Amino acid sequence: MTALIEVKNLCVDYITLNGRVRAVNNVSFTIEEGEILGLAGESGCGKSTIAFALMRLHRPPALISGGEILFNGENILDFDEESLRKFRWKDTSMVFQSAMSCLNPVKTIEYQFYDIFKAHGAVASRQESIVKARELLNIVDIPEERLFDYPHQFSGGMRQRVVIAMALALKPKLLIMDEPTTALDVVIQREILQKVYQLKQQFNFAVLFITHDLSLMVEFCDRIGIMYSGQLVEVAESKAILTQPQHPYTFGLGNAFPTLTGELKAMTGIPGMPLDLSNIPSGCRFAERCFKASELCRQTEPALHYQPERGWAACHQVLPVTARTGQDIPTEDVY
Repeated sequence: MTALIEVKNLCVDYITLNGRVRAVNNVSFTIEEGEILGLAGESGCGKSTIAFALMRLHRPPALISGGEILFNGENILDFDEESLRKFRWKDTSMVFQSAMSCLNPVKTIEYQFYDIFKAHGAVASRQESIVKARELLNIVDIPEERLFDYPHQFSGGMRQRVVIAMALALKPKLLIMDEPTTALDVVIQREILQKVYQLKQQFNFAVLFITHDLSLMVEFCDRIGIMYSGQLVEVAESKAILTQPQHPYTFGLGNAFPTLTGELKAMTGIPGMPLDLSNIPSGCRFAERCFKASELCRQTEPALHYQPERGWAACHQVLPVTARTGQDIPTEDVY
């Protein structure tokens, strides 16, 4: 596969009264064409900050302070406003967590589709926009007669599917999904992710899927990156994240929810609290919460390194393969 997005040493800072706080620190990863890459981690670890950086949506006090974001070889950090306007929605689009906040409550769904098409010169007339909008609603299993309804007339799951249809209106190459199912019940979550997976198979776009639900991500993604305190600490194939975790933080996340088969085991959380990003200690950022930490961990910050057939991990004490049996993890793609 070919790299569609290549992020190199990305840094994002927030300017505060007490100085800069680095929310994303030297993060590097790639997303291949047609791939689903997941980003998981605790709240405040930098997942959404990365998503906004990929779209250049940050506003003060946020600042992209370093690195590169290459889209098909072009650094989007060098784009001017006109280039960014064309890049957004046409090449990369985003589905946010709250669909109701993304839809204009006083405009019909039809008008909001027309606004997208008109802004990007994708239609010659209002009637052509209506035809395309109806096709898009059908794709996400919403009756086309609902096109002239207002957002408040839809359920939460239907509003989220409308937003997905809008995000796919110009057939982008990358769809960013920032916790799109967090406010929905588990049945609707599954329906929406099944639909996104089917659309991905149909149109061959790539997906960056962001959530704190690791079990959901394992079923949906090809690869998963684990974030901790603004850094990427592990990247591996999705099922290996649970069966062969390398980083102790990944191991802790995997033990935070029950298995579906086998003996019942007591779930254990991760002790301690996430770091204060304005007061970063030397060494590994996870050391104070880690059951494997040594003096080396407390003194020297680990770099991402590659383990054959296991992926990348930033850990001085790479864990042996002793986590889960894998019996409760689907052997085939559920979607």
